[in-house]
Amino acid sequence: MALRWQPPAAELDFSAIRASGPGGQNVNKVSSAAHLRFDIRASSLPEAVKARLLAWPDQRISADGVVVIKAQDSRSLDRNRADAVARLLELVQAAAHVPKARRATKPTYGSQQRRLEGKAKRSGIKAARRAPCD
Repeated sequence: MALRWQPPAAELDFSAIRASGPGGQNVNKVSSAAHLRFDIRASSLPEAVKARLLAWPDQRISADGVVVIKAQDSRSLDRNRADAVARLLELVQAAAHVPKARRATKPTYGSQQRRLEGKAKRSGIKAARRAPCD
């Protein structure tokens, strides 16, 4: 089941920063990278998703429960903002997915018999390769 959640604009804190890496003069003059900060505890997410996100082993989530995403792939600030929101939604979708609980099962009688027959056959093949004992 997919979580249909869109973050309200009030919960997203954007700041424009200068992008790192190559880019010539544009990198030194224009702040086109987007820094997104999202407070998990103060968000409108369901409580179960909040708990899973806070326990998530991700370096983008700080100890005080704030997700920090830096988007700088594009030269446009608007596209970087959209990319940061998309990455936040991917993170939330991943946390919203509840893995199915695994139940331990026993092998069937038939599968046990087939396994033992295969082992006996293989044992016979290997025994036939050995030199006869005198």
